[in-house]
Amino acid sequence: MMETGTFSNYWDYFGKIFCITSAERPDRQETAKIQFDRVGLTGKVNFLIVNRHPINCEQGIYESHLICIQKGLQAGADSIVIFEDDILFDRFSPARLKNCIDFLSQQSDWNALFFGCLVSGSKRTWNKSVLKVRYRSLSHAYVLNRKFAEVLVKRPWQEIAYDEFLDSFNEAYYAVYPSFAFQSNSPSDNRKYLRLDKFRRLCGGLQRIQKGNEWFFNHIRGIMALHITLASLGAYWIFK
Repeated sequence: MMETGTFSNYWDYFGKIFCITSAERPDRQETAKIQFDRVGLTGKVNFLIVNRHPINCEQGIYESHLICIQKGLQAGADSIVIFEDDILFDRFSPARLKNCIDFLSQQSDWNALFFGCLVSGSKRTWNKSVLKVRYRSLSHAYVLNRKFAEVLVKRPWQEIAYDEFLDSFNEAYYAVYPSFAFQSNSPSDNRKYLRLDKFRRLCGGLQRIQKGNEWFFNHIRGIMALHITLASLGAYWIFK
């Protein structure tokens, strides 16, 4: 395996790198630092320490992401990476990260690249490490193109979750393949989705769900072909 120092400079391609962390959960910041150390991000991440929104947790999350975007734009960054503090890296590959950077360098029309998310569709691109996706949810690890960031930052809180906000655009979205950033099993701070969080845990956690989602949409044609074949065989034996 490569020594961390030999590939940490790959991350320098991105103009600004942020991690949103809660003032009420200092343990998460420390855990996130350990994760960042594993992938060459030591000392490269700017932590945005926020207080829990007094009324609406989703509004707090939304506004925290926009603060990161605004700070990145003010710093003159051409690309802005945003992590959430429950980040978990798995299957990370320096070569894959380098492939993604090569893709962004040559792809003029990209809006966002997700290091991990849930999708409702995907297809291959000319780069083996990047998929074009129909984004569905999860915003724990992604990078924005400056032009797109300038659009997002002009949209104040609209009574919708940040994931839903991103989903409302869904153009020129890409994802690392295989993804290497996941949300850990740390309990959610979003009180509105505590039941959903519990259900996700029963399903093995978001890491397993995200991997399953990725596998399904990358094999959906084969799965559909198999279903059609089985249905045809069933019909043949019924009407034979």
